[in-house]
Amino acid sequence: MKNKAAFYDLDGTLLSCNLVTTYAYYARNDRSIVKSLYQITKVALSVPLLFGLDFYSRTLFNVFFFRAYRGMHRDRLVGLADDLFEVTLNPSIYPKAQALIDSTRKQGYRNVLVTGALDFTVRPIALHFGIDEVICNRLEFKNHVSTGRVLPPLLAETEKARIIQEFAAKEGIDLKESCAFSDSTSDIPMLEITGNPVATNPTRRLRKHAMQKNWPIIELKESDSKLPPFLQAAAL
Repeated sequence: MKNKAAFYDLDGTLLSCNLVTTYAYYARNDRSIVKSLYQITKVALSVPLLFGLDFYSRTLFNVFFFRAYRGMHRDRLVGLADDLFEVTLNPSIYPKAQALIDSTRKQGYRNVLVTGALDFTVRPIALHFGIDEVICNRLEFKNHVSTGRVLPPLLAETEKARIIQEFAAKEGIDLKESCAFSDSTSDIPMLEITGNPVATNPTRRLRKHAMQKNWPIIELKESDSKLPPFLQAAAL
């Protein structure tokens, strides 16, 4: 069994899409044109609030945002997931994302996707990348209809770090020998619990933090991006 893992955030780290982009796809593809327009307008009007919530707390952002899924049928959400991947998510994958994932796999890391995205949207992405494990959010359904709530635990901020520690203890993974990749300051707790945190396509705030901590910074958006130093050294 592998005793080290590479923990990957998803949105902004491996691909440019985010939760809003994903929801917009489902809203546009509702069978009812009126309902589709309503759903899109509702989220568009909420953008200023969503931006403020995301800046203040990713957890609050997720709680508020996932309410937009209330009333959507599970079969439709799952049924459209593959099309969502092909039309929206796949084209947004950063040029060097697959190479990075392949590198950590070849060097003995167990690749784990740790994301606040929803399970039915993450499945095709994980299959595409060949990810070993997925830890993500799941909507609550009653009679196959979404309540707009997320089943606990809600993955964001410190909860991501706690879930990773729990996962590592259960699977016998040495976090000091492991690594983590994210673009956002909300994932600093997740990055800090591993021995090799990597600021990946970092926001301005995370870049500043990474420079203060002397963490590697990589840009998967750039086709000539290099691996972080600890992976380069292991490849020699």
